[in-house]
Amino acid sequence: MTEVCALASGSNGNCYYIGNETEAILVDAGISRSQIIDRMYKKKLNPLKVKAVFITHEHSDHYRGAKVLSKKLKVPIYMTKKTYEKSYQTMRPTNVITFEAGESIAIGNFLIHSFLKQHDAIEPCSFRVEHDNKHIGVFTDIGTACDKVKDQLSKCDFLFLESNYDTDMLEAGKYPYYLKKRVAGEHGHLSNIQAKELVEHHAGKNLKTIYLSHISEDNNRSNIALDAFKPLNEKYRIELTSRYAPTEVEQL
Repeated sequence: MTEVCALASGSNGNCYYIGNETEAILVDAGISRSQIIDRMYKKKLNPLKVKAVFITHEHSDHYRGAKVLSKKLKVPIYMTKKTYEKSYQTMRPTNVITFEAGESIAIGNFLIHSFLKQHDAIEPCSFRVEHDNKHIGVFTDIGTACDKVKDQLSKCDFLFLESNYDTDMLEAGKYPYYLKKRVAGEHGHLSNIQAKELVEHHAGKNLKTIYLSHISEDNNRSNIALDAFKPLNEKYRIELTSRYAPTEVEQL
């Protein structure tokens, strides 16, 4: 059995749980240690099962809680050397294991496949987690879907996929021009339509469930993101993540 849960997903913090009966990993730790543990307990997930935390990149909403969480749970934090060196010194975890982008890492019965993506960070990675013949993708913070993203997506059974902004809302919104350009740029984020088209053209035959993730509070709405994916409703189960509360635990 494989269990998955988005503990937090949004620009204020990201954390994704993937586990089984005896062990688990987290992808990102962008909310506080206490929030991560509290949200796990709310969903009857045991924090002591966590064996490692994988960090996608150095933006604080992806590793803010890693240092304290690592000390509390006595687990290593995996990040690339460049990501570690670019991170804020005061927030750097002490128990760090570095890896090369593109490397696959075994943690217990999990095999974590890392790969580079396009985002405005020093060495941004996403992950496909393999366990018990299931493949779970955590694909957020992607400006343009490169060939690596497309290839990894084609292997997924379950997907946390960024659906960050609605184009009209971003254009009409309060962000200054430079920030709008950054969000919509090739090293920014995926819009609802870009995310939908990515799935439409590159999902593999085994993909069943998609959780729309990293939804912008200022430039998107849950109903708008879901509407964008309506053409795919007959083929996939489409769900939402939240920045304020964990999703239900899915058993694969």
